[in-house]
Amino acid sequence: MPYLIDGHNLIPKIPGSSLEAIDDEIQLIEQLQEFCRLTQKRVEVFFDNAPPGQSGMQKFGKVTVYFVRQGRTADDAIQQRLTQLGKGARNWTVVSSDRVVLSAAKSSHTKTITSERFSKVLVQTQNEQPQGIEEVSEIIMSPEEIDQWLKLFGESDDPR
Repeated sequence: MPYLIDGHNLIPKIPGSSLEAIDDEIQLIEQLQEFCRLTQKRVEVFFDNAPPGQSGMQKFGKVTVYFVRQGRTADDAIQQRLTQLGKGARNWTVVSSDRVVLSAAKSSHTKTITSERFSKVLVQTQNEQPQGIEEVSEIIMSPEEIDQWLKLFGESDDPR
């Protein structure tokens, strides 16, 4: 199930993130990219107050980012997106703690999750990712296993 996310509402709920950070939006996009990679979900995230000339939509893999022009809010853009989705909105989940956004989502029969709860899901997903290759290389084989592999590939020390 894909997500519609109120970006500036989510950022302060993520441990170590802050709206005061100069790259707060990029940090969230990177975290969402990793979330999408691990869960195979799609995400659309909305940020308001885009500087003049920088509003619009950009794709970052499975993350679609909407930079909403000044004078409009991410809340408005999310509500408009729900309207565009029509009956398909019920297949999405809205992430926000803003009552107006959550109310609009419920009116569209869209599932909702608070930013606080989604933040926990985001962190938990990243903490549960599979172990890296580095840890696989620490497997210790017995001398017999090594001999079997060497024989299999024709590099045995055994002169037979």
